[in-house]
Amino acid sequence: MFKLIKGNISHLASEDVPLNLQLSCMTKGKTFTHLSKEERIRIEVLLNEGLSLSSIARTLIRPVSTISREVRRNGARQYLATTAQYFNAKRHRQKRKHTVFDLEMKRFITKQLRVKKWSPELISALGRQWRDDFISHEWIYQWIWSMKFSQCKADKKHQSLFKYLRHASRKRKRGRKRNMRGNIIGRKWIEQRPKLANDRKRKGDMEADIILGKDRKPGLLVALDRRTRKTWIRKLPTKDATYVMKQVVDICSEIGDVKTVTFDNDQSFAQHYQLNKMGIRTFFTHPYSSQEKGSVENRIGIIRMFFPKQTDFSQVKHQQIKHVQKLINERPLRMFNYRSPNEIHIS
Repeated sequence: MFKLIKGNISHLASEDVPLNLQLSCMTKGKTFTHLSKEERIRIEVLLNEGLSLSSIARTLIRPVSTISREVRRNGARQYLATTAQYFNAKRHRQKRKHTVFDLEMKRFITKQLRVKKWSPELISALGRQWRDDFISHEWIYQWIWSMKFSQCKADKKHQSLFKYLRHASRKRKRGRKRNMRGNIIGRKWIEQRPKLANDRKRKGDMEADIILGKDRKPGLLVALDRRTRKTWIRKLPTKDATYVMKQVVDICSEIGDVKTVTFDNDQSFAQHYQLNKMGIRTFFTHPYSSQEKGSVENRIGIIRMFFPKQTDFSQVKHQQIKHVQKLINERPLRMFNYRSPNEIHIS
């Protein structure tokens, strides 16, 4: 049926055969394409003209078995192209489809959300190391929110997953608050911080902040290395400046070679000068400028997933806090090509 002329394909019959069908006939191995609507119309016309199945197959450049199966399946008595096309589409809709987002993947996502408090973006990135066909973070978000409003009984166990998202229930702060911070002696503003600390080129430049619990009672002291994002968490039974600074000193002594620490303007950090005796320089962000210590604020957002607002920290054990600290420091980060703060800090 075909011949090669100087690298081109030309045919001796059926001038209206599509080029992709011509090429498929010249390719080694088996290829298969479904009959098109136009081909079914031609089958109907040729049957009405009295041609045999073999003749129709030669005309359409199709195997005889394909034409025979098509006629037998869609009208042995009278073949109608429209009816055949309808039943073909119906069979395609009803046949079992390959499901990418399967039960195993849903279990994996649910576990990472509830236990490790991972974000959908992190789940998707690490999931692709497990399965090449793992879904995108956007798909995960859409699934979580669709579960929240689903009325299906099978989806009930997933309805609360949205609560494990970082900003699932963020509330807007309204009104003006009086500045109750008071004055901190010897305070140096953040613009005086060394360029090396600003550029995160070295270890030993820290940020610190406090998480409050129920009724604004003391909760946790959080310290973080700006370069590696490694985090240290301590429980605070009081916000007394002497006690808080003792905890900061203990963390700095444990780390060793701390160069700077950046605080906010909480009175709990009023005794920052205790660190100056250790050769550690201290700096403060401007009031209402939490973005100036964005790294520790980001870590606090993750810690809040384990200890939400209104947590009574008097009921939280030290072992729980150590466990959360371990999870955070083993959490892969995109900025480090999905290596953890622990790995970066050691290296």
